[in-house]
Amino acid sequence: MGAGIAQVLSQTAKLDVTLVDMNEDLTKKSMKKMDGLLEKNVTKGKMTAEERTQTMSRIRTGTQLSELSDCDFVIEAVTENFNVKKTIFSQLSEIVKPHAILASNTSSISITKISAITNRPDKVIGMHFMNPVPVMKLVEVINGLGTSKETEKITLELAEKMGKITAKADDRPGFIANRLLLPYLNEAIFALQDGIGKREDIDTTMKLGCNMPMGPLQLADFIGLDTCLFILNVMHSELGDRYRPAPLLIKYVDAGYLGVKSGRGFYTYESKQK
Repeated sequence: MGAGIAQVLSQTAKLDVTLVDMNEDLTKKSMKKMDGLLEKNVTKGKMTAEERTQTMSRIRTGTQLSELSDCDFVIEAVTENFNVKKTIFSQLSEIVKPHAILASNTSSISITKISAITNRPDKVIGMHFMNPVPVMKLVEVINGLGTSKETEKITLELAEKMGKITAKADDRPGFIANRLLLPYLNEAIFALQDGIGKREDIDTTMKLGCNMPMGPLQLADFIGLDTCLFILNVMHSELGDRYRPAPLLIKYVDAGYLGVKSGRGFYTYESKQK
């Protein structure tokens, strides 16, 4: 998702971007994929070849957090795991300039809890993008307990420059989107586990019977079953048993069946998503 955020920051907001990932090979693949998507946009007449070149030229890549030292606004988009985020935010708060804002793309973890790790809780905010970022218009904006009005104002302005529509959510597990979405996906997994219907029947029912653009099991595969489990675990621990992850979901994640990105989830896919 980080590459998608970087693309929109460059392509739509026309900002210089530094994309950092410790895995250099993954970053190269992400940039290659981005360039391919932009090339398709040129072919379809959605942008010019010059705009494509400029979009790519505004993005530089790196493998060390220290390469973000001159950035004014940092958006973290790592896995939905508090311990991983804790390490990153602890380091970032010592690396970036005092005025720099630290945003998290977390989809469920408390912004207040994340901000407490840093030396600048007033400059920490949630900026939850939807996947795929270049396509989905919404960004949830979440203030922590100490987030300043100035930080919120700058974040909302940035989202607008990116062509996004914002929804402000309270700092509670799952915020708005996943507080509503994950129980729906989880219940579909329970339905599959309990034999209420086959995977295709469950997805077809929700698509054709409830006018959903994608079935819940297919959507869970697209999001990543490990990500779904991370979010449900947060909600379960803080909100109670009605958010208990389906045992089948846990079993799939334990088996490495993570959805599209691993090549297998509730469905199988020809190649892993890189």
